[in-house]
Amino acid sequence: MSRFKGIYWRTFTVTVGMVALTLVLLGASFFALTYSYIMSEKRNELRDKAEVVAQVAVSVYNKPGGMQIWGDMPNDLEEIADMAQQMSGTDFLIRMPSLGIYITTDESLNSMPITLPREIAARLAEGESYAGVTDLGVYEEPRFVVVVPARTADNGTTVGPVLAIAEPNAMTEMWRAFLGIFGMTSITVLLIAFVATATTAMQQTKPIRDMAAAARRFAEGNFDARVQDTGREDETGELVEAFNAMADSLQKTEQQRREFIANISHELKTPMTTIAGYADGILDGVISRSEEQQYLRIISDESRRLSRLVRRMLDVSQLQSLDLIREKAPFDLSESMRRVLVSMEKKITSRGLDVEVEIPEDPVIVLGDNDLLTQVVYNLLENAAKFAARSSTLFLGLEKKGEKAVVTVRNTGDTIPAEELPLLFERFHKTDKSRSEDKDGVGLGLYIVRTILEQHRERITAASEDGVTTFTFTVQLAAEEKSRTN
Repeated sequence: MSRFKGIYWRTFTVTVGMVALTLVLLGASFFALTYSYIMSEKRNELRDKAEVVAQVAVSVYNKPGGMQIWGDMPNDLEEIADMAQQMSGTDFLIRMPSLGIYITTDESLNSMPITLPREIAARLAEGESYAGVTDLGVYEEPRFVVVVPARTADNGTTVGPVLAIAEPNAMTEMWRAFLGIFGMTSITVLLIAFVATATTAMQQTKPIRDMAAAARRFAEGNFDARVQDTGREDETGELVEAFNAMADSLQKTEQQRREFIANISHELKTPMTTIAGYADGILDGVISRSEEQQYLRIISDESRRLSRLVRRMLDVSQLQSLDLIREKAPFDLSESMRRVLVSMEKKITSRGLDVEVEIPEDPVIVLGDNDLLTQVVYNLLENAAKFAARSSTLFLGLEKKGEKAVVTVRNTGDTIPAEELPLLFERFHKTDKSRSEDKDGVGLGLYIVRTILEQHRERITAASEDGVTTFTFTVQLAAEEKSRTN
């Protein structure tokens, strides 16, 4: 995948693009508003100047003396126009067609006939002023022009127009200043956005890159790889936490897989070695005829143990392939427990054990898989009988607590160390003492118990103190049982 297709570059590009687009839109809006404002201010400025010059020109036109001073009027008007131009920096053009007077402060227009555009002439004919951009038919570049009529005070007669003409340089410099300010502001904002976006995108994508690197190390067999916790409380922090939790689970699963393979190898190796050794001894004639029956019996026992081991492993495989038990059916747990006691009678009596039973006479209806939960009770009772002290008493109890049925299995024997209690439900786990006492066991009974209960969303606990070991688990009561209890 191209580097520029990554989250970092997409985030960076989108953010910077949005900032740039925002600047363009703001610049366009500001440009339009500023242009309108500048044009309005320039229009008002030039109109005010033109009206002042028009008033002064009319006062000269109306000064006492009448026709005999007309010869001096152009000089007076020229002085007025020059003075106004020097004070304002604006060119003026004064026309009085009825008197044949034409005055301009722009030397390039001297003795040049000017015909006002039709639009301007029409506005003056109506006694209105004009403001706009035009070349007046004489300028190479359009200029901002304001035209006002010069009217007499007595009857309001228009004696001619007064034009105020702004040089294009003034407008150009104004726009250059505006563009310069806007350009510097835009560059500054884009640089800030560039740095902020780059930093933010880097911080956002770093945990993802770390997770990608950790995943690659996982694929290479390094199950200790983790993503450093950044302490963030956002979605990225949740993702990091979930990734590390997944890594812990995968590491534990891999460790269990390796232990499972090692345990299987160990458990299968012993009976197969025994069977092969004694069979070869018989075939080779090393074992005498009188001993053949004894060793054939050993081969038979080891074959059966190997068969039990394989069967238990198949049971585990089938249980692990099941999802949570969703289709739960009501059944009488007390009746199932009594059937387990009957089936275990021979094993219990063979060790000289007594059984104390506290199972209600009335049915205790629970929700779950009858066969699987019956197997749980059987495995627990079988385990208790196997490790109970001879001539001691087993306890099997059932009671209702709230919305749960509580099953208790207890025996008296050796105390299990506290640090070993959590390991009782692991696959193939057997203490050194149990390995010596339980020759036929494969270390999967309690693991199967835990697996079945987990599929029912139930838990089992184990406690051992002063030689008394107790297993307790719960099962969900059926609705009718809950209502009867309440």
